[in-house]
Amino acid sequence: METKIYNQKGKEAGTIALPEAIFGLPWNADLIYQVVTSLRSSQRDPIAHTKTRGEVRGGGKKPWQQKGLGKARHGSIRSPIWVGGGITHGPRNDKNYDRKVNKQAKAKALNTILSKKFRDNEILFLEDLALDNPKTKEAKAVVLDLAKIKGFEKFSTKPKNVAVIAMNEKGTNVVKGFNNFGNISIEEYRNINPLMILDHKYLVIAGAEKIFGRESKKENGKKENKINSVPSTRDLELKPKAETKPVAEKKAAPAKKEKAATKK
Repeated sequence: METKIYNQKGKEAGTIALPEAIFGLPWNADLIYQVVTSLRSSQRDPIAHTKTRGEVRGGGKKPWQQKGLGKARHGSIRSPIWVGGGITHGPRNDKNYDRKVNKQAKAKALNTILSKKFRDNEILFLEDLALDNPKTKEAKAVVLDLAKIKGFEKFSTKPKNVAVIAMNEKGTNVVKGFNNFGNISIEEYRNINPLMILDHKYLVIAGAEKIFGRESKKENGKKENKINSVPSTRDLELKPKAETKPVAEKKAAPAKKEKAATKK
């Protein structure tokens, strides 16, 4: 699987080989829904908080005596059925909304989204991204140059969530140069997640050759480990058989002597 790679001026710089395991997966809506819902739930920070009858100030004295007045019995004016009392089943800020997401499921969801973005021509691969000075002017020039590439015309016009720039290593000048762009996020490739990619239209991968060269080495290493871990049939044939000890023959039990019949 190959695609074009560009420099930061928006000009073609050759092609790059992409791993099939990352950019060749089919769409899996069920997996994406489970992972994205769980991640958003884990990010939830509960703020709304109501007090129960035990937390509301006051109500320590019994309003009136238990019997004799003909009125309903009450023990506190802070009961939930009283005005100014506690709240029953209200929102609490101590509720835990965290959900566990398996590492393999999260990784597969990320690769599935990357595959969908790649098929929709919403991923741009760059050789490198660097700025001589931490200036917004230089960053703007890069944005305008990348917007000239076919399919990425909205890179310079979309007002919100236009792109995530995933870099091999974040440079200080690049971070400071793009700091004034509210519609562009800068992050290292190893730290991107499904929510970040889905919230933005484009994904720009800078230093793609270094990133995916490293990924291919990992895959090759895993394959070699699997091959080495499985013994070949030849090794099994040449392996000497374990010597078996001869089983000692059981000695026949001595026959019982028949008692001679005695005549009385």
